[in-house]
Amino acid sequence: MNCIVGLDLGQQNDFTAISVLDVIPSKYTRQVPDIDSEIGVPLTRTMIVEAPPLSFHVTHLERLPIGTSYVRVVERVRQVMASLPGGTELVVDNTGVGRPVTDMILQQGLNPVCITITGGETVTRDGRNFHVPKRDIVSVLAVAFQNKQLKIAKSLPEAQTLVSELLNFKVKINLKTAHDSYAAWREGTHDDLILSVGLAAWAAHYIYTYQESAIALEDNYQI
Repeated sequence: MNCIVGLDLGQQNDFTAISVLDVIPSKYTRQVPDIDSEIGVPLTRTMIVEAPPLSFHVTHLERLPIGTSYVRVVERVRQVMASLPGGTELVVDNTGVGRPVTDMILQQGLNPVCITITGGETVTRDGRNFHVPKRDIVSVLAVAFQNKQLKIAKSLPEAQTLVSELLNFKVKINLKTAHDSYAAWREGTHDDLILSVGLAAWAAHYIYTYQESAIALEDNYQI
């Protein structure tokens, strides 16, 4: 997996955001036992493993105007996916309005990873459908941003908007429950780009954490 698309679906007063990330894993050498196929003698082979920490290059950022029909959103997503290499994963916000839009995306022949964002503490999965705490999504992105593992092409029209969203985000701690939640510094600040990029980054991190290859989201994969 070299490329992944994040789609955050806006409701009536929100933008819909599309992002494209190039994912660059770290590479390690690992010694694995094997058997010489010719003489049957046990031996050790060296293999290259791709795993976290990951770096992300944001190569595309797009905000569709508020009020854009979901039919137009799906068509735009189809166009973006068609312009990218085969094997590119599409990760969609399946929260709220996302469910009917996901059905429309499936009708276009795409097979998205669907993420329902929750306020909980654990990730659950059913095939290509996930329930993921919002803090997990934002945390992956925040760590990458702080460690300079998130690169945003300055030429992108929405690059500065994404940087502003990242800087405006903070963690609010409920002192009574010790639970944390993520919210923008200012009421009314949009978080569509940060969630679009965060969805893609979280999915990439999941893939490389659990299987270290791009097939981790296949339906027959078992954790």
